[in-house]
Amino acid sequence: MADPGTTIEYIESPEASPQSPSLRIRRLESELAEEQPEHPLDPSTFKAPAPFPAPCVVVEFCDRCRWLHRASWVSTELFLTFPSPALKAVTLMPLNEDETAGRFRIWLYCHGQDPILVWDRKVEGGFPELKVLKQRIRDRIQPGVSLGHSDH
Repeated sequence: MADPGTTIEYIESPEASPQSPSLRIRRLESELAEEQPEHPLDPSTFKAPAPFPAPCVVVEFCDRCRWLHRASWVSTELFLTFPSPALKAVTLMPLNEDETAGRFRIWLYCHGQDPILVWDRKVEGGFPELKVLKQRIRDRIQPGVSLGHSDH
């Protein structure tokens, strides 16, 4: 097959079907023309990730309360338990307003669903035990999959 920038003309025979080689090659070439590969040193070819590739987790935390380390620890544990593609992103969202004082919430975004509140420190009466947090997330993104020692 030619390089993506190369133009090739095909003569379509009257008996050409959707499975014929010439139509398949033309279809593949048009797909390549639309999807140019990223060049590692050319920022103009870089493609930004989706804002929230699903499934993903957002950890909102009060920055005034100095909970960055706890939030980053939770994100590390979630990535270790649910490696990509099970969990595609974890976003840490520091909050620094009067109305968000003391907040520590964990949200789960899944395909085609509204965000799911997995944990709220004020509602639950404290920070999440990782075992419980992992079970709640697992039940949404990988139901039936064992978490090993976190299930016992």
